[in-house]
Amino acid sequence: MQTSSTPVLAFDEYVKYDATALAELVRSGEVTPAELLETAIARAEEVNPQLNAIVTPLYEKGREMAAQLPESGPFRGVPFLLKDLEFDWAGTPMKLGSRGYQNFVSTIDSEVVRRLKEAGLVLFGKTNTPEFGLTPYTESQLYGPARNPWKPTHSPGGSSGGSAVAVAAGIVPAATASDGGGSIRIPASCCGLFGLKPSRGRVTMGPRFGELWNGAVIGHSVTRSVRDSAGLLDVVAGGPAYQPFAGDPYGITPPERPFLEEVGREPGPLRIAFSTQTLIASQPVDPECVKAVQEAARLLESLGHAVEEVPLPYEKTIITEAFFVNVLGETAATLRELGNYLGRPVRREDVELNTWAQARLAEGFTAADAAYQKRRWNTLNRSMGQLHETYDLLLTPTLPCPPIAIGTFQNTASEQRLLKLVDSLGALKYLNGSKTVEDLAERSLGYISFTVITNMTGQPSMSVPLHWSPDGLPIGVMFAAKLGDEATLFRLAGQLEQTRPWFMKRPGK
Repeated sequence: MQTSSTPVLAFDEYVKYDATALAELVRSGEVTPAELLETAIARAEEVNPQLNAIVTPLYEKGREMAAQLPESGPFRGVPFLLKDLEFDWAGTPMKLGSRGYQNFVSTIDSEVVRRLKEAGLVLFGKTNTPEFGLTPYTESQLYGPARNPWKPTHSPGGSSGGSAVAVAAGIVPAATASDGGGSIRIPASCCGLFGLKPSRGRVTMGPRFGELWNGAVIGHSVTRSVRDSAGLLDVVAGGPAYQPFAGDPYGITPPERPFLEEVGREPGPLRIAFSTQTLIASQPVDPECVKAVQEAARLLESLGHAVEEVPLPYEKTIITEAFFVNVLGETAATLRELGNYLGRPVRREDVELNTWAQARLAEGFTAADAAYQKRRWNTLNRSMGQLHETYDLLLTPTLPCPPIAIGTFQNTASEQRLLKLVDSLGALKYLNGSKTVEDLAERSLGYISFTVITNMTGQPSMSVPLHWSPDGLPIGVMFAAKLGDEATLFRLAGQLEQTRPWFMKRPGK
C-alpha cells in the first residue's frame, strides 16, 4: 500500500492552476498524478477539520487510481471529488446525507462517474450534502454543517455545499455538483465560484436514476474557471458526439462544437433583460444583491450588450405551490425508496424531522393535486419562452441575500416541539392548505426564488462571481438562456472572466 508523502508541488503553487492547467503539467511531465494527489490530500488534511467539506475520505482509492490512469484524457491526473448524492462510485459509500443510508455501498459506477474516470480525473473522496439534497444549505445531522471558507460561521449554500467548499478552499480545482432547485448555482454564489446548471437532458443521471424531481435535477460541477466548467461538461455530456445514454427520459440537440471552444469566442452584442424584483415579501432582495446585478448590468453595457430592466415573468405561487408540491411528493418517494433498501417501513428515527414532516405533508395532497401543479409548470415555460423571443439572456441575483449564517433556516425550539407534537398525533397530512404550510413554503423556497425557475423550465443557467459584499462575502449574479443554449452562456462567461477576473480571488487573499 502506498503511503502519503511530502507533496512535490507546494499548495501556493498548486492553487494557481485550474484543472485544465494541472492536466497540462501532467502531460508535459512537470508533475505526476500521484504528486498532485498528495498536494490535494495535504490541503484537505489541513483545512477539512474546520470546514467539513469532505465527509468520506477515500485517499487510498485515489492513490490506486492515480497509479492506474488511462494513457490519455483531457483531465488526466487532476484530483477530483464527488458529491455524496446521485453519483455512484462502485465500492464506495453513498450516504446521501442520511442516517438511513449510512451502511449503503454503491455496486456500480454512474455513467457520469465512468466518463470522469475515462477523462483521467483522480477521485479521492465524497463531499458534504444535506439529507437527500433537500435544503439550499448544507447542515445535515449526519455530517454536521459545511463551513464557508470566506467566513466559517456562514453557510456555503447547498445542496452541493461540500463540493463548493472544497473548491473554494483550494483542495481541488473542481468537483461534482447537482442542481434540482439551485444546488450548483447557490453554493457557487456563496463561495465565489463559477457554477453552470446545464439544460435538461444534457447530462445523464443513469443508470440508477432517470427523471428526478419531474426533470428538475441535473448534474455537473462547480469550478473556479469557466474553461474547466466547459471542459467538464464536454466530458460528462459527450460534446458534439453526444448520444443519449440508453434509457434516458430526455434527449437534446448536441452542441455545434465543444463547449470548451465557446469560452474564448466573442459572444457578439447580446440583448439582456434584468430584474431585481422581490418575489416573496418575507425574503426581500438584499440591497447588496441588487447592487451586484446593477453593477453587472453596467459592465455588460460597457462590453456592448443591450441591457433592459423588466419585471419577472412569473409570480410566487409558481414556486410556493407548483414547485412546493413537487418537493413534498419527491420527498415521500425518496422515503419509499429508502424503505425498499432497508427492507421495512421507514421509521421516524431513520431521517431528520423536517424530511419526515415533508413526506407526511405530501400525504395530504392527492394525485390530482400533484398533476394539476405539474401542469402549471407549462405556464412558466411559456412566459420564459416569450421573454427569450426578445432577449437572449435574463439576468437576476442568484440569491435574494448574501451568504447566511449557519443555522439561519433551522427550526426554532418551539417549531421543533410543534412538529413533534403534530406528528405524534398523526396529523401532519391534515395541514394541507393551512397557514402553517403556506409559511413553510415561503420560508423554505424564498431563498431559491430565482434559481428554481430554470429547474422547472429546464433552461441552462449560470452563477458568475462578480461581486463581494463589504464584509468580504461572495455574491453571484445569475444568467438564464434558452433551452439548449449553454454556448451563449459560456461565451459571455468567458468575456466576463477576462474583463473582471476572479480566479485568484480566494479566501484569505
